[in-house]
Amino acid sequence: MLRNHRILIVDDDETLCYLLKEELIDEGFIVDIVYDGNAAVEKLKGSSYHLLLLDLEMKETSGEDVLAYVTENVSDLQVIVLTAKAGTRTAIECIKNGAFDFISKPYEFGQLLNTIERALDHQQVVADNRVLGSETGQTKTSKIIGKSKPISRILELAEKAAKSNSNILLEGETGTGKELFSEFIHAHSQRSDKPFVAINCASLPDQLIESELFGYEKGAFTDAKNSKQGLVEIANGGTLFLDEIGEMSLALQPKLLRFLENGEFRRVGGINNLSSNVRIIAATNRNLFEESDRKKFRRDLLFRLNVITLSIPPLRDRGEDILLLAEYFLKIKSGSNQVKVLAEETKDALKAYAYPGNVRELHHIIERALIFADGNVIRPKDLNLPDHFVESKEEHLDDSGELISLDDMEKDHIKFALDHFNWNRDNTARALGISQKTLYSKIKKYNLK
Repeated sequence: MLRNHRILIVDDDETLCYLLKEELIDEGFIVDIVYDGNAAVEKLKGSSYHLLLLDLEMKETSGEDVLAYVTENVSDLQVIVLTAKAGTRTAIECIKNGAFDFISKPYEFGQLLNTIERALDHQQVVADNRVLGSETGQTKTSKIIGKSKPISRILELAEKAAKSNSNILLEGETGTGKELFSEFIHAHSQRSDKPFVAINCASLPDQLIESELFGYEKGAFTDAKNSKQGLVEIANGGTLFLDEIGEMSLALQPKLLRFLENGEFRRVGGINNLSSNVRIIAATNRNLFEESDRKKFRRDLLFRLNVITLSIPPLRDRGEDILLLAEYFLKIKSGSNQVKVLAEETKDALKAYAYPGNVRELHHIIERALIFADGNVIRPKDLNLPDHFVESKEEHLDDSGELISLDDMEKDHIKFALDHFNWNRDNTARALGISQKTLYSKIKKYNLK
């Protein structure tokens, strides 16, 4: 898959660099390598990169010096620190000094790739925020775009909730921007000067989630050659965002509950109790009360999480924000090119569409339209919307005149997308703005074939 993201690897281990470069190229990245800090600084002066994979322990100029240069001169560059000493304070200081994250050696490539994706997503959000300007209704401390009553109301509630130290549960459909709301809450809280750390519970297997959350001791498993701090330690004093909390297994839920009750935890393979003071913001697209009734989610954990519950409105309830968002996505996706414009009939089509995938789907619709449009005007055909999903009275009623359920609408839309992409799950999930794991669960839920 072609990504067009440029990555610079800085490490004096030539073998590791070669193998890592090959793996990243296979993933579609453009990759360069340098073997010392001085060469890295010179490379950064003459070339532009999206991401820096930086070793701390190099023979000449240290990784810390390179990070200091990046922070001072290339602030948009995302830095992931690679170190064999991730349990030391040095790595934590790197986070405080501007690194996006750190990963201990040896590492699983899947873990690194997941961190790279998060870093690039974060970079895009920051870039979007800069381009946007004041005309979209976005404030200096918010990456959330919208002026409608539902979004204004939930932002007002979120700002009030941020002032407390209570745990918060964000409910909302896929693609509504729950992570943006969690960042908004953190930015308005008394913990805003402390770390904000996020993990997606749907994107990692149970064993990896536990070690990511709570860390592990040396020798805890085959590849654990060094101890590693978990995210609850890294986020100490700040906010820990648990996305897709409904996907967390019943086996892991008691360990999270114990941490929520007293702030204590044990690393995987450890015997000592450690403690951390974090605020938990959890997010889900499921009804956790129904999940707990079905014994798929612990009710005592649910009560610990939903001290404050905020329901993020779907895009179909934010009609006056649709064109605002569409124009915004046009600007950021056009980049330095001439910004294309929406024909009036295209605006009508966008306002009429139901958006089962919410804001994320709108983002992808605009991105596709920019590719397919001939000239500088985007026509309705360029949107590539499924005809049977354009919103009208008839489309929302079944044969008996009753409203079609949201589940039926989602089922039809997912089936349409799967057929459209010849059941390529990777392309389908990306187009819908959901993870492959979520797509697989929807296929099972609706028994799609």
